[in-house]
Amino acid sequence: MSKTDTATTNSNNTLYPGAMYDLHKKVKTNLFLICPNNSGSTFLKGIMAHSRNTWNLKREGQHMAGFQGNSTSGIGAELLWATDKWLSYFTDETAYNWPKTQKAWYFTATALHPDASVFFTKSPPAIVWVEQLKQHFFNSQFIFMVRNPYAVVEGIARRKRDKFPRQEILGMAADHIMKCFELQIKNIEKHQDALFFTYEEMCSAPDKIAEQLASFVPELNDLNMDVAIPVKGNYCESLRNMNDQQISNLSQHDLSEINRVFDRYPEYLGYFGYQRISSFNQ
Repeated sequence: MSKTDTATTNSNNTLYPGAMYDLHKKVKTNLFLICPNNSGSTFLKGIMAHSRNTWNLKREGQHMAGFQGNSTSGIGAELLWATDKWLSYFTDETAYNWPKTQKAWYFTATALHPDASVFFTKSPPAIVWVEQLKQHFFNSQFIFMVRNPYAVVEGIARRKRDKFPRQEILGMAADHIMKCFELQIKNIEKHQDALFFTYEEMCSAPDKIAEQLASFVPELNDLNMDVAIPVKGNYCESLRNMNDQQISNLSQHDLSEINRVFDRYPEYLGYFGYQRISSFNQ
């Protein structure tokens, strides 16, 4: 039986609901994936759900019933929450009740095995919640991840194409991801005991990333990166680097509009090792 077949079989086993157990006693590690939207977090979330040692949520933590705080739901902030229009909304600490949220998350979590001891969740706006999560969740651990910002902008612009003119959404998406990069750099610098890797590293060396994750949280020693993960509820897909495909959808005019923003923050691209793209003929 292949790795993929084995993982699929395991995922079809009975799920144990957190409502049946006292997860405040069972959970030994609270693990949070801190990653901008459109950056590969959905794949890693799916991989985590295949581990017998994790408790997982069906959706992003911010979209689960009982979440006590500001989320992107129904306010038009989806994919653009770090822009000036929305960022203060998500950084208002008084809007969050983490003890009640933790109770709701534990209640709605599921696991492949009732003795799982790692709780895992992700929500893109959590980039600004790290200190709050660390304060309110016992033994909180963080995985920081980013992706090529040109691919991120293309994905956002494609999703929002019916809501904004092309030039406007490209500028908004570029502003958003640069702010995410700024926030993520601060997170990485402040929490050097966390694990950091890029989407590109995950795609090019998935087994190495699995080893890093198992070293970071030993209970993750059964992670299988060779799994087809559901995408938007329509189909399942294995891990592959989609950067070239998405970036090729950008026109020369698109690149100029994106670089109008990126050129204000060359240090952010440089920090993560990403190169400025000025032309597809380079």
